[in-house]
Amino acid sequence: MGIQLGPLLETRKIKVEELSGQKVAIDGYNVLYQFLTSIRQADGSLLTDSQGRVTSHLSGLFFKFSNLVESGLKLCVVFDGKPPKLKRNLLEVRRQRKIKAEIEWEAAIEAGDIETARTKAQQTTRLDPDMILESKKLLDLLGIPWVDAPSEGEAQVAHLLNNKVVDYGASQDFDTVLFGASKLVRNLTLSGRRKLPKQQKWVEVSPEIIDLELSFENLKLTREQLVDVAILMGTDFNPGVDGIGPKRGLKFLQKYGSAEAVLNEIGKEITNLDEVRELFLNHPVIDFEPEWILPQRDAIMDYLCHDFSFNKPRVEKALDKYLEAKPRARQFTLGDF
Repeated sequence: MGIQLGPLLETRKIKVEELSGQKVAIDGYNVLYQFLTSIRQADGSLLTDSQGRVTSHLSGLFFKFSNLVESGLKLCVVFDGKPPKLKRNLLEVRRQRKIKAEIEWEAAIEAGDIETARTKAQQTTRLDPDMILESKKLLDLLGIPWVDAPSEGEAQVAHLLNNKVVDYGASQDFDTVLFGASKLVRNLTLSGRRKLPKQQKWVEVSPEIIDLELSFENLKLTREQLVDVAILMGTDFNPGVDGIGPKRGLKFLQKYGSAEAVLNEIGKEITNLDEVRELFLNHPVIDFEPEWILPQRDAIMDYLCHDFSFNKPRVEKALDKYLEAKPRARQFTLGDF
C-alpha cells in the first residue's frame, strides 16, 4: 500500500531473535511480492527452473522462512481473499503501470542499461494463481499453517492478533495498523544489506516493531481518527484529497476531530467516506486456529530439487538447520499446542 503513515508512528528496531518463541502471522501476498521483486538476476529477470517456471517465490519462502524458524519464530501465513469492490480502480492502475514498466524493461535490456533494467523489472512483479498454489504446497510440507482470508489479508492478520491467536503480525503495509493490528513487525523478511536504486550505496535494513499504544498516545488520536487521517490522504479504496499528507492530515484531525469536519472546513468532499471507513473498522474476517505440524523432509527435497531444480546441497543445508531448530524453537511439537 502507498499510504505513508510511517512518519506518524513510533517504531523500535529489534533483532529477529527477540521474537523467539513468538507466533507471527505473516501477510502472505505482501511477502510473496517482496520475494518476487527482490530475488532476481542482475538484469532483473526472475529466478526460474529448467522448464522456465518462476521459482523466486519458492526460494524466498524456503530460505527466508528457514532462517526465521531457526531464530525460534512460529510462523503462520495469511493469504488475501476477494478484493473489495472499491479496490478495483487501484488494481487496474497497477496493471497499467506493470505493462508500461515491461516495455521500459525491454528497452533497457536492448540498450544494455542493466541498472535501469533491474529497476523496471521489479516494477513488473505479478503474483499468479500457480505461484500461490505452489507456495501453499511448500508451506504444507514445511508444517507451517496458512489461511485464506475472506478479503484483505491485513485485516485477517489484525483479527488473529486481537484474538490473541498470534503474538505479532508481519507486513510492510501500514494499512495493517488501520485494520486494527496491535503489534506489527516490519522488515521481518527484508532485513540485511539493501542496495539503493541507481546508487552504489547500501543501507542496513533491520526489523522494527510499531508501538501502537505509544503512537496513539503521542498523536492524541484514536484508531478511528487515524483511519480518518488515512482516508484524507488516500487509501487503496479512495483517492484522498490533493495536498493532504500525513503531517497535514494529523493536524487537521487533531484540530477538527473527524474527516467530516475537516472536509467541511476545507470545502472538499469524499462521497464514499462512510463506506471506506467501514472497510477499515469492520472488515470481513474469519476465525482460524493455526496448527504447526512436523515437516516432511523427503517430500520437501523432492518438491524443491526434483520438481523445481533447486540446488540439492544448498537445500539440504538449509533444511538441516530448519530441523535442528525444532528443539530450541519447539516449532513443530504438537503437544505444545
